[in-house]
Amino acid sequence: MAFLQSLVKYQANGKSFMQHYAYWTERSYKRSFGLRMLGFALGLLVLIAPVYAQEVLRIPYVADIGTFDPDNGFEVGGISAINNVYEGLVDYEPGSTRIVGLLAKSWEISDDGLTYTFHLVDGVKFHDGTPFNAAAVIQAFERRRDGGLILSYFLANVKDMRAPDDSTVVLTLGHPQPSFLDTLSSPWGPKIISPVALAEHDNGDFATTWLNEHAAGTGPFKLAEFKRGQRYVLERNDDYWGDKPFFRQIQISVVPDISQQILQLQAGTIDAVPIDYPFAQLTSLPGGLEITAAPSMIPYYLFVKPNSPLDDAEVSKAVLTAINPALWVKDAFGEFASVSRSVYPNVMLDPVNPIRFPTDFEAAKAAIARHGGVNLTIGLYSAAPSYGRIADLMIAQLALIGVKATAYVLPAGAAYTLKDDPNPPDLLLTIAGPDAAHPESQARAFFTRNGSLNFFGQVLPEADAVVDRAGQLIDVKGRDALYERAGQMYFDAGIVIPLVDVNDVVVHAKGLKDLGLRPVNPPGNIDFATVRWGP
Repeated sequence: MAFLQSLVKYQANGKSFMQHYAYWTERSYKRSFGLRMLGFALGLLVLIAPVYAQEVLRIPYVADIGTFDPDNGFEVGGISAINNVYEGLVDYEPGSTRIVGLLAKSWEISDDGLTYTFHLVDGVKFHDGTPFNAAAVIQAFERRRDGGLILSYFLANVKDMRAPDDSTVVLTLGHPQPSFLDTLSSPWGPKIISPVALAEHDNGDFATTWLNEHAAGTGPFKLAEFKRGQRYVLERNDDYWGDKPFFRQIQISVVPDISQQILQLQAGTIDAVPIDYPFAQLTSLPGGLEITAAPSMIPYYLFVKPNSPLDDAEVSKAVLTAINPALWVKDAFGEFASVSRSVYPNVMLDPVNPIRFPTDFEAAKAAIARHGGVNLTIGLYSAAPSYGRIADLMIAQLALIGVKATAYVLPAGAAYTLKDDPNPPDLLLTIAGPDAAHPESQARAFFTRNGSLNFFGQVLPEADAVVDRAGQLIDVKGRDALYERAGQMYFDAGIVIPLVDVNDVVVHAKGLKDLGLRPVNPPGNIDFATVRWGP
């Protein structure tokens, strides 16, 4: 390596190197042989230098990472960085919702559905050198469940944790929960943190202060640099127990402006624009760029406030006729989206009887005319371009039947306080992606009485009862039939209107392969453990 480094210095000073070359060519055969060896080394350098350049992947983030603590923050854009440093017992396979082992190589579930026994992978070490074992799993899980942390709800149903030996973990639930493995597989599911790091940095806060900007996991990458708001660097874990990543280093920059990201990608100073590349520009990318698209759980919904104009059944039917997503999905997203078939993401549940929108425009216009005109306000969860594009298309469609609609971007965080807002919009346009691939995670978060993301606080007890029954079933066909029925009830009651499911779309330099996109992950979260350069 020192020899190659010296050759690099020569290449940086071309005149000096050529003068030495002319002198060497006048020497004896012995010197000629040495020169040929030098030429071979130079050729080798030409081959090696691009490889070393390609060992660094440069990725921009739109938003900063709030915390690197895997238990104490609902990170979205940065979840792939966290999940390449930390690992859980199980995970979703890239490109699917199939659950596979990670730090657990196998597991069994008791007949009563209460006891889960996990058998751990051997030979794993944390980044600080601490051996991984069952006791470390128990300590990490107890920290999440009992520490009052943001993501503690993932383990709320775990009533007992035991480690009968170093390679076995036994978890006992308070009640049967068929969605439990999905909960553990979630991008935000519980990860295992070095028990030594937790002990050394616990200042009465469960080490949350230290873990905001530091890390000690078992993953294929180590957190090497954390410069809040500027730059994050992950270094390959050369002692990783599994397959070694292609890239030696991941350099993450914070670039909030998508236009700047696009310019940087075209200039070759970054390797991808992970999210928000304008859909209208995807059909005419500059040379040297290409697209990786994958199915995703990114559904756009309209949530309806109580006492809106849509409480009138005739107005509701007319509005549904006008905003039918089949009329505008291609204009908004081209080939990268499909009409939602139920109130669950299409990847999660394939309904037997998909939700259908009415199609009689003349009847819709007549209904609105009878009501003397209708006004609607649409609150947009975000200022991201897709929200505005969908709103504009729906507003144009509504105008065709005589409905005057307007849209505005809600202040940050305002969507979560709409039920207490004295003057909320009639409709909330938002992405309603679940945190796991089981329908339970969708229904419980967005539709049931106590759902944390039941934005307007709408309640339909009879549908909630169906969700309760579905949540007890292991049989997938039977459970999905019940979830589908409950979803149709929420739709028929005017609580939620599913619109479109949008693919995960990453624009990147040609040759970037195996991005490892997972349907449950937020869009643009490239798996740094699988991505590589290839033909």
